[in-house]
Amino acid sequence: MNWSFFVTTMIVYTVTSTIACWGLDLQFGYTGVLNFSFIIFEAAGAYTASILTLGSPTAASNVAQQNYFFGANLPFPLPWLAAIVVGGLLGLLVGVIALRRLRGDYEAIVMLVVSLTASYLVISNIGFLNGSAGLALIPSPLQATVGLSTSGYTWFYAGVTALAGIVVYWVVRRITQSPLGRALRSVRENERAAEALGRDAVRLRLLVFAVGGGMGALAGAILVGFINAWSPGAWGFPETFTLFAAIIVGGQANMGGVALGAFLVPGLIFQGVLFLPQIGAPGFVDSLQWILSGVLILLFMWFRPAGVLPERRRRLSKLASRGGAAGSEA
Repeated sequence: MNWSFFVTTMIVYTVTSTIACWGLDLQFGYTGVLNFSFIIFEAAGAYTASILTLGSPTAASNVAQQNYFFGANLPFPLPWLAAIVVGGLLGLLVGVIALRRLRGDYEAIVMLVVSLTASYLVISNIGFLNGSAGLALIPSPLQATVGLSTSGYTWFYAGVTALAGIVVYWVVRRITQSPLGRALRSVRENERAAEALGRDAVRLRLLVFAVGGGMGALAGAILVGFINAWSPGAWGFPETFTLFAAIIVGGQANMGGVALGAFLVPGLIFQGVLFLPQIGAPGFVDSLQWILSGVLILLFMWFRPAGVLPERRRRLSKLASRGGAAGSEA
């Protein structure tokens, strides 16, 4: 086994999964929205970064003769930034459709339908994004510029991915530790009470859909630059449940817990089993990913629903007692 490739692959997949999980956790963990269509944001970012680096579909360099509606060859990091914008706009569009009038289980059903519809639209229209075959031969960012060996470049890309993860961590932490984060939690706990206190619940939910959508798109853009291909088979609706599994296992509304869940589920389980030798019937190893993921969800929902690292809650009684003690001393 090439351990260097294994380690760099784990770094890239774990960090991109963590970014996506943080985006989904903003919607689910902090605001209480069951977004079963989250994987389409990741796909939108991957496709956006792909067509903005592949060049024109009629270019001579397009040896595979892939069909897509638009192409450009923009320098890094413009494709990633464009992916974030597209993901945010898509999040607003999906949010306007599903969040303004629907709540609870109805939202979840609509989100699932949106995911299925988007997948079939791409598959059925070959001229849009090359149909079910997807896009391939996608150039890796800065590979020709840095002039490194294949092994050296994978470590370089892992470092760039880690840097992107740090930036996203800072952004999410700024949101969740601010008054905005408290407003999101209030919508999650009791939307009507939050609105009675002057919170605009619909606007807050649309905001996290846009921010979370941009984060999911960034994860897709980073990942497609590493694997150099993307197809509808990579973003079926079950992929969203992998991210939910990571949040449930790690602990929702806890950034450290979500990162741990992303390492355990999409990283260690889903990517680690690919390096196992072929055992059992053909396809058993691939099925083992979903079996282990499902077992983890069942175990944690039954025995530890708050996850490995539960959400940290501030105890108002302690704050009040401290304030009372300070007042008595004065």
